Amino acid sequence: MRLSVIGCGYLGAVHAATMASIGHDVIGIDVDSAKIESLGKGDTPFFEPGLEEILNEGLKSGRLRFSQDFADAADADVHFLAVGTPQQQGSDAADLRFVHAALDSLLPVLREGALVVGKSTVPVGTAEDLARRIEHTGATLVWNPEFLREGWAVQDTLAPDRIVVGVPQGAAGAEAADTLREVYRAASTPTTPFIVTDYATSELVKVAANAFLATKISFINAMAEIAEVTGADVSTLADALGHDTRIGRRFLGAGIGFGGGCLPKDIRALTARAEELGVGEAVAFLHEVDQINLRRRDRVVQLAEASLGGSVYQRRIAVLGAAFKPHSDDVRDSPGLDIAVRLHGLGADVIVTDPAATENARQRHPQLTYTTSLDDALRDAEIMILVTEWDEYRRELSPTHAASLMRGSYVIDGRNALDPVDWRGAGFEYQGMGRR
Repeated sequence: MRLSVIGCGYLGAVHAATMASIGHDVIGIDVDSAKIESLGKGDTPFFEPGLEEILNEGLKSGRLRFSQDFADAADADVHFLAVGTPQQQGSDAADLRFVHAALDSLLPVLREGALVVGKSTVPVGTAEDLARRIEHTGATLVWNPEFLREGWAVQDTLAPDRIVVGVPQGAAGAEAADTLREVYRAASTPTTPFIVTDYATSELVKVAANAFLATKISFINAMAEIAEVTGADVSTLADALGHDTRIGRRFLGAGIGFGGGCLPKDIRALTARAEELGVGEAVAFLHEVDQINLRRRDRVVQLAEASLGGSVYQRRIAVLGAAFKPHSDDVRDSPGLDIAVRLHGLGADVIVTDPAATENARQRHPQLTYTTSLDDALRDAEIMILVTEWDEYRRELSPTHAASLMRGSYVIDGRNALDPVDWRGAGFEYQGMGRR
């Protein structure tokens, strides 16, 4: 099929390349000339495992191309809206300017019978508004939320665990759902759940999923706070809870909390929208979820200060990680990078290392010192703080090797990813999050 993807950021670039990889003819549209030029050359503007390979395969096959001109998308059967919806400045609400701007630019080339498929994460009620705006063109709007995990986005698109489609009532909605079944046919199996619903439900699915995951993470971090003052071990607690099939072990990892471009903004946007709808009390608990998450960053700073006798001023601290999660170079609302900035603000000599995200981190916080060399980061450090659980740190870094480089003997494991026995055995004073 002929597809266009409007917006070639993280979501759009991945979607365009993967759709081309399963046989569709795809054109990616974006107003950012540098991004379009980079993608057109086969260079990914961000780190995502597997993306560069399928991007170049699509370009070589001729099934994938990129443009700044919306007119180049005129012959597409299906148009995917994949632009960002960041948090508004000075508000918790989602900023929909990019969604509306993308639709404004698409309207002149929309033809009767085309499908406009929203993939951006938006407040409930947005799709109804956009559907009214395109009604006169004879095109149909569908809402098809994405459920991508950064670091696994290609795999999640090529083998989704579910596909959710919000459609209008009547024959147009049924036909639109059938069209999307065809779009995703090569990326799904007969057992892949294909859920056809209304606009509102499809919009709520994504933010509800993120709100639930954020709540689960903050719950175990609240238990970590209790564990730290009682001598309990939150990792063993999480293991015991995880054996309950109603709960499960995933996302019960205590640490410094969640970050990135989705969970923090989505729980705030859901709260803001619920308040606009007059049902803010229903999700009031999400405010505390957010606060628990932010408190874990404070806790790491407190542990660093305590380790160094009450002050980090002019003390050398190695921070391992800048991305908000491994297998990504995304530093948006990164808990670890925030901790590094706070320690720097207290006068510490902070050096940050990360396998993929140092340049992105440098652009946001140039006041910090960065290196891609783990050895250089550890050399003469008095404290090592692990904040992103890359394999390079949790599996490949030898405590003995770290001891040979560092001046001090303190390790703060912000992700509970290291083996306390190994690190203590090498002479370190190990401190996890909610661990004995």
